[in-house]
Amino acid sequence: MKNLLLALPLLSALFPKVVAQMPTDKIYGVNLGSWLLLEPWMLPEEWIKMGGDNCTDCTQCVKSEFSLAEKYPDTVDERFAGHWDTWFTQDDLKTLVAAGINTVRIPLGYWLVEDLVDRTVEYYPRGGLKYLRRGLGWLRDAGVRVILDHHALPGVQVPGQMFTGQCTDDVQFYTPYNYHRALVWTAVMTTLTHLDPIFSSVFSIEAVNEPITDATQTPGYGDFQKNFVKTIRAVEAILGISVDNTPQDTLDVLSTLPSTGFTVAMHGACQSNIFNQEVTAALLEAIPMLVNIGLSYDLQDILTLSPFNCHGKEPIVTNFMDVTSQYNNSPNPADAAIGPQAYDHHVYYSFQGVADANSESYLTTICNDQHVQQAAALGNTPMWFGEWAISTNFDPTDEFLNDWADAQKWVYSKSAGWIFWSFKIEVTEFHARTMSYLEGLRRGYLTKDPSQYHNPNVCAPYIKTSTSKKLAKKQRQRLARENFF
Repeated sequence: MKNLLLALPLLSALFPKVVAQMPTDKIYGVNLGSWLLLEPWMLPEEWIKMGGDNCTDCTQCVKSEFSLAEKYPDTVDERFAGHWDTWFTQDDLKTLVAAGINTVRIPLGYWLVEDLVDRTVEYYPRGGLKYLRRGLGWLRDAGVRVILDHHALPGVQVPGQMFTGQCTDDVQFYTPYNYHRALVWTAVMTTLTHLDPIFSSVFSIEAVNEPITDATQTPGYGDFQKNFVKTIRAVEAILGISVDNTPQDTLDVLSTLPSTGFTVAMHGACQSNIFNQEVTAALLEAIPMLVNIGLSYDLQDILTLSPFNCHGKEPIVTNFMDVTSQYNNSPNPADAAIGPQAYDHHVYYSFQGVADANSESYLTTICNDQHVQQAAALGNTPMWFGEWAISTNFDPTDEFLNDWADAQKWVYSKSAGWIFWSFKIEVTEFHARTMSYLEGLRRGYLTKDPSQYHNPNVCAPYIKTSTSKKLAKKQRQRLARENFF
């Protein structure tokens, strides 16, 4: 019999994609930054109260989850539980829903699956899954869709960044050992997404947040992308969720597996040689971790004992940073697609130097941006802008921030939508003015309806080419229709 996960890419080209249940119309979203993956720069006062340090170089002091856990091994779980309990609240969610937010992206560390952590050399808090499940319950009840973002990878995927959980220059993610651990994490989160009712608002899992941009420093990353997708589709195949007209002979093999006790069925599937070596190894290692999660969170019936039937459920949208996030012959994640897949792009003008440090350059650059079209030409569609903010590298006026928010929203809405970074930042922090959605709403920079604008024609004076002028005219016509109805 042909290997299922080798045959599926060919089938993907022959049959139409299955469309997963993404939010209708556009994604209007926020990141739940610094909730389950804490970045000390976003809440410096709370970080000091938790026992952390404040320094310029985060590799040289206690300024990451890893370093705080290493410093306080006996009390770290309690310290973080207090943060998880208060940083993202139901009141926050009510405000966001009232403001028209329909999607959240939740940054997560690999240590959320606690059995993946090598406690002899790795230091992270325990208990985050409890708070993720609580928050997912709130989001489900509020009708908000969720992207689970693997934001901090085992071994660290980029140097010197707090968002990786361990601020270090020793990058070890791009190794077989840590690729394997990331695939195990993927298998666990895919299983929970489909079997734990609390996860029912999740529609997408993102493989890696912001890898090293130079592809020559990320050996094997293209193969990892393919195995990430194959791992998700393998779990779904066992559950009876097929994509792209899975061959009948494969379905016949899977139909012989036990229909009671998912972990038993997963073990049986791994003995049938229908998955490649990397995927099989990840599934086998995920099994005891799922058993432990079942025991810890009263999910043993769902995960290990009860009958399961997911026929008719939508497959997960696999999600990658788009191909332009790397250079030097970067692997194209479109080559990994099996079933529904989407692409993520991040842009911060204040950090990336993409425009001169003045308002006219910012607006001229953004209003003529063609990234959506360029990504689509490389097969990276649908795409959303998974991180952006109204931050600048000059001192902006309030009037400019209104225009800057409008212009970015207009450009990013040419894609599947946008997700602001972040929903909240400590109000005492300088960046709160331009990087907190809640603060931006309060100050009026961001409209109360995310689909609306202060100035619907904000880009018209800045668009240069004849093609772009036509786009501006279409924008004005579209907005006129929307405002009329």
